[in-house]
Amino acid sequence: MAKKLLLKLLVVLAALTLIAVGCGNDDDDAAPEPEATQAPAPEPTEAPMDDEVIAAFVFVGPVGDAGWTWAHDQGRRLAEDRTGATTLFVENVPEDGPDFRNVVVDFIEDENANVIFATSFGYMDAMEELAGEYPDVVFEHASGYKMNDTNFGNFFGRMYQPRYLSGMAAGALTETNEIGYVAAFPIPEVLRGINAFTLGAQRTNPDVEVHVTWTFTWFDPAVEGDSAAALLEAGADVIAMHQDSTAPGLAAQDAGARWVSYNSDMSAFAPDAFITAPVWNWGPYYARIIDAVAAGTYAPGAYWGGMDDGIVALAPLAADVPADVAAEIDEVAAQLTDGSWDVFTGEIRDQDGNVVVAEGETMEDGPMLGMEFFVEGVVGSATG
Repeated sequence: MAKKLLLKLLVVLAALTLIAVGCGNDDDDAAPEPEATQAPAPEPTEAPMDDEVIAAFVFVGPVGDAGWTWAHDQGRRLAEDRTGATTLFVENVPEDGPDFRNVVVDFIEDENANVIFATSFGYMDAMEELAGEYPDVVFEHASGYKMNDTNFGNFFGRMYQPRYLSGMAAGALTETNEIGYVAAFPIPEVLRGINAFTLGAQRTNPDVEVHVTWTFTWFDPAVEGDSAAALLEAGADVIAMHQDSTAPGLAAQDAGARWVSYNSDMSAFAPDAFITAPVWNWGPYYARIIDAVAAGTYAPGAYWGGMDDGIVALAPLAADVPADVAAEIDEVAAQLTDGSWDVFTGEIRDQDGNVVVAEGETMEDGPMLGMEFFVEGVVGSATG
């Protein structure tokens, strides 16, 4: 396994070198790695390490993407520090094909891993099969919905909450009333985020429209940057994203526009464009699972935490966000945290004007997790 991992890491390093060359970067001009925005979160339950825990992480992108995979890797490091467990990882594992299965089997059979964390939606079905084949190994899957009663759970966060807050800031700063949104795939997770962002933008600017472009990739800086540039050329003066690279922000800064990043505080990469970002803090959850496995108390579940327990949060706001808007964002954040209000509270209408959430009602988790529509104010197709 060690030789296989070394070979894979060498391939990844070579690929990343080619990406850097293709984007015209060199070591002297490379942007500094951003600091993680650590949301307040409860400490994991301390548990005695009766048996050694070896936790292996499967990442869909590179740990240096500054986005989704970077945030998960920060969580891995934090969990390792807090629990003392051994952690392993492989990056750039495709969602389709045999690679995911082969990597997990190697982790289990060659490295004795007894906890597997998989961090992309497309791993779900293969992970379900593996959980049945290895009943003594714990499997935890990010963003999916499948689980069993013994060793296979899923986890995610209510990212739509800080996305709504970021929309409030973006709506206040757009001058054209057109916001471009670079989005990966038309799945409920992404649709939910676009809708939440749009509702937030409409709160501070009722005239705003959010124009969506689909890239059909989680991480491709060239495609993401080109998509952002096209939206800017079409009239958008703010770019938001559900993508993993910093490319949309670089395009926004080059155009003199503004940018809401995702996954982490990416302000270091395009400081003149940056407004804020909805960010992840995975570490405490990873630590809790590892501690539970060590103590023999693990039970699979479907975890969907929110701002109340710190798995999601909002990065600091840009200095030019109006003071009254910043104060309102703080007020809404407090309501989201204490549970007195949530984003998908009616009345809400879809693109065709149909009422999807009645006045005074709040959408339940099931419909939110299966969301298939765009709200009024979004320009684009919810089916891609």
